[in-house]
Amino acid sequence: MNVKILPSVAYGKINAPPSKSCAHRLLICAALAKGESVINNIGTNDDIVATISCLKELGAKINIIGNKAVVRGIENSEKKEELKLFCNESGSTLRFLIPLSLVFSDLVYFGGSQRLLERPQSVYEELFSEKGCYLKKEDNALVAGGELKSGTYSLLGDVSSQFLTGLLFTLPLLDGDSEIVLTTPLQSAPYVDITIDVLSEFGVRIEKGNNKFYIKGNQKYLPLNLEVEGDWSNSAFLEAFNLIGGNVEVLGMNEESYQGDKRYKEFYEQIQNGTPTLDISDCPDLGPVLIACSALCNGAKLVGTKRLKIKESDRGEAMKTELSKFGVDIVVQEDEIVVPKTEMKIPEENLNCHNDHRIAMSLAILCSKVGGTLENAQCVNKSYPEFFDDIKTLGIQIDIKGDN
Repeated sequence: MNVKILPSVAYGKINAPPSKSCAHRLLICAALAKGESVINNIGTNDDIVATISCLKELGAKINIIGNKAVVRGIENSEKKEELKLFCNESGSTLRFLIPLSLVFSDLVYFGGSQRLLERPQSVYEELFSEKGCYLKKEDNALVAGGELKSGTYSLLGDVSSQFLTGLLFTLPLLDGDSEIVLTTPLQSAPYVDITIDVLSEFGVRIEKGNNKFYIKGNQKYLPLNLEVEGDWSNSAFLEAFNLIGGNVEVLGMNEESYQGDKRYKEFYEQIQNGTPTLDISDCPDLGPVLIACSALCNGAKLVGTKRLKIKESDRGEAMKTELSKFGVDIVVQEDEIVVPKTEMKIPEENLNCHNDHRIAMSLAILCSKVGGTLENAQCVNKSYPEFFDDIKTLGIQIDIKGDN
C-alpha cells in the first residue's frame, strides 16, 4: 500500500503497542511449560504470528482469543523425524528456535523470506560444528540437524544477542549443566536481560557471571499467566512527533522495563538541545528513528551502528537513500553515521520503505513535517500493524491507497 502523509502535527494520548521482544519470549516459554499459560496483550504483528506458527509445529497448542494467547505447552517428548518451520521475516523467531528445535527433532528445515535467510547465522554454524550438530544453507531453507548436547559454548557477544537468547531457552532442557562464555563484550545486553527475566518468571534460573552464563540442566518451565508490557521500541516513533511540535503521551509504559530502547527519551532530549554523539550499540533498533529525528532537529553523530547493515534492510544505507530525497546528505561509515543539520525540502519522488518496518515508520515522521508518500508501507505489519491508524487518531493527515 502507498501512504500519503501531509504536513500535520500530532496531539493526544495513546496506549503503547505491546512489546514484540517480550511477546516472543513469553510465547516460547509458555510453549515449553507443561500445562496451560495465558498471555494477555499479545499483539498480532507478522513476527509474532510467525513465532506462534512455529511453536504449533513443535507441538504447542495456541489459541488466540482477542488480544490474549492461551498456550498449552508441548506434551509429546518424542522427537519427530523432521520439522518444517516457516519464520517469514522474523529474525528473532529464526534465531531463537534454531537450537531449541533440535530438542524436538534431529532434522529441521527453516523457511522464510530471502532477506531473512541471507542474514548471517555463522555463530550457530560454528557452535554446532563443535558440538556434533550442523546448520547449513540448502536451496531456499536453512537446515539444522543433529543432537544438541550440554557443555561449554563459546560465542561472540557483539554479533547479535539473539544467538545467546536461543541458547538460554534451550540449554536448561538438556541433560547436564552448561556454560556460555562470551569471547567479546556483549552488545544489546538489555535484550539478554529481558530473556533472563522472562525465564525466571517461568521458573528457569540462569546464573550470570563476568561474560559467562551458568545453566543447570533438566530444568522445568512452569505455566503461568502474564501480560506483555508496552513496547519502548515502537513508542519511540510515537513520541518522535514531540520533537517537531507535537504533544503525544504514550500510556502503559513500564518505567522499570529491561527494554534497552527506553533510552530514546534520553536521546531525544540530547537531540533537542544540541548536536550530540549517540552510542546505539545496545539499542540498534533505534537507529532509523534517531537518524530521522536528528535530521529534523540539529543533526547528530550515531556510533555503534555497524549492526544496522544486517537488519531487515541495510538501515544506514536505506536512510541515506531516502533522506537524500529530502535534501539531507548523511554520511554512513563502518560503525558511525553522521547526520548534518539541513533545511529539509519536500521530496519530489515517492519514498521507498525498503521492506523494513522501522524505515517506514521513521519516514512517516519526516513526512509529517514536510509531506511525502511512502511506497509499500504495509511492511509496518511486521511489528506495528496499527501504526498508521494510530497516528491518524493523533491528528496526522494520511491518505492510504491499496491493501495493507
